Amino acid sequence: MKQKLSELQAPALAGVVRERNARAAIAEMKNCYMDGATMIDLHLSCLADIGAEELKQVMAASRLPVLALNYNITYQGADAGLTEEARAESLLRAVEAGAAGIDMQGYTFHLPSKSAFCGEDKYSFTKGNPKEIVTDEAVIARQCALIDQVHAQGAEVLLSCHPGIPMTSEQVVALALFLEKRNPDIIKIVTKAENEDDLAESIRAMLLLKKEVKTPVSYHANGEAGALSRIINPLLGGQIAFCVDRYSESSTMEQLDLRATAAIAENMRRLIGE
Repeated sequence: MKQKLSELQAPALAGVVRERNARAAIAEMKNCYMDGATMIDLHLSCLADIGAEELKQVMAASRLPVLALNYNITYQGADAGLTEEARAESLLRAVEAGAAGIDMQGYTFHLPSKSAFCGEDKYSFTKGNPKEIVTDEAVIARQCALIDQVHAQGAEVLLSCHPGIPMTSEQVVALALFLEKRNPDIIKIVTKAENEDDLAESIRAMLLLKKEVKTPVSYHANGEAGALSRIINPLLGGQIAFCVDRYSESSTMEQLDLRATAAIAENMRRLIGE
């Protein structure tokens, strides 16, 4: 049995795999393994029309635990047009096929929250119109039921939230504690850094998260000013660094280079004597 995602030595190096067919996905997973990845981040919506047996073959071919995600985006970057129910079903099929865990986005089962905050503005982390944050108890109950289904099948859940705005460290911690109540195995939060002050705040947030949140957290800030947080925060205790082995038209160009990140992580372990 492959290791649990939440028990991987931090920072786990996630090789991001966005490919159009099963054979290409298997090849890229092998590339990631050879270049230092310790887990695979597999984008299901890029794998057009993949069947259940092919998906099992993909999972079985990985030497590393696979985190399956469906961000409803095709290989070309277009909207895949899936309903929330279809996205959830694809994640459950991935678990049945052998995925170690799923990435459940914070807006799951409430699509309007993907692009704007729709609830009552009564929390510190709901200020500024954040994306992917749901406070509606009925929606949260459906998310918790999905988490329970995944856990019942022996897999884990990474609960991800991409607010897309700058946040103070206190807001980030409050959001993480709010998400933790849904019983995920890992929490992922991505804010935005518009300047160096925001970058510094994101680093402070990571230090506070390690002290105040029991669940492993992956946290960084997007944007040009936040680029350093992608590598600094994992080195400060963030659970996962998301990396690309070979950049292509489907890649998120801001994500870290896998080989460079693996070298940095190994050298840091030597420096601190781990």
